[in-house]
Amino acid sequence: MLEHIVRRLAACGFTDICCTLACLPDQIRRYFGDGGGFGVHMEYRLEERALGTAGAVKNCADFTRGEDFLVISGDAACDLDLRALWDAHRRARPAVTMALHPHDAPTSYGLVVTDADGYVRSFLEKPPWEQVVTDLVNTGIYVMGGEAMAFVPAGACFDFAKDLFPRLLHAGLPLLGVPLEGYWRDIGDPGSYYRANLDAWEGTLHLPEAGGEEKDAASPEMAPRYACRVYWQTPRRARLMRAFTAGLMEAGADLSDGLRLENVPGGVHIAPCGDREALCIESDDPDTLRRFQALAGTLEARMDRESRADGQT
Repeated sequence: MLEHIVRRLAACGFTDICCTLACLPDQIRRYFGDGGGFGVHMEYRLEERALGTAGAVKNCADFTRGEDFLVISGDAACDLDLRALWDAHRRARPAVTMALHPHDAPTSYGLVVTDADGYVRSFLEKPPWEQVVTDLVNTGIYVMGGEAMAFVPAGACFDFAKDLFPRLLHAGLPLLGVPLEGYWRDIGDPGSYYRANLDAWEGTLHLPEAGGEEKDAASPEMAPRYACRVYWQTPRRARLMRAFTAGLMEAGADLSDGLRLENVPGGVHIAPCGDREALCIESDDPDTLRRFQALAGTLEARMDRESRADGQT
């Protein structure tokens, strides 16, 4: 897991890494060494006793030297664009910039409420569904400004979410929340770890190759073939394709490569994406593309109604 994170950092341009150690420190040091074999420079700081998330980072103060730095936890699988988070921080210059991620089941996480400009207004820690007001969860990935760490006492057990961030808000210091596209999953329990393995195997989570090169997210069969293209986001790729096929088979659709229909203006090609939960809809005619986007919406609405009816039954 740590190797995936180190390679993700390197791919995003973060090559000076300080790793805070508590669990299995000797094994981790032996595995990574000075980081040269992974294209980075690595140092280590050991927690003699539990210091909390912010306290552990404070323990690296001699490494960060009061400069801005990125924090990422060692128990989350992600392929987020960490450079985009850094760039957002450098533009806005808040005390902290937080990576946020939408989650369909957010009650197991800390939720972050932001205003129209992206600045944090409040936190909700693992609320019940009745209190959920956003789907944006705190990923534990931050860019920290030097002034923020001054609020963390040295040698004390101190947490980012529970202790530091409320203090910063109370002091009137700005915290910026940046929603990032891509994959993120906390793997702190066996079920989530198992799900992350399946996601990596299925290609939903993009992991770097052993040589440090990212896997090509675009499969060859999805190379552009038409002038216009959209992605219809859906977790029911196969079921939606079945609905399209049922409706268009009698219209002469070719089913040898996704679904292709040539007897409409500009033609249309519809196929599931291999690297995301979406259908790719292509056509040389913008109006045809819009028609099939609308059809996708109609078919999904019908599936929703059928699911509700089945539940009532």
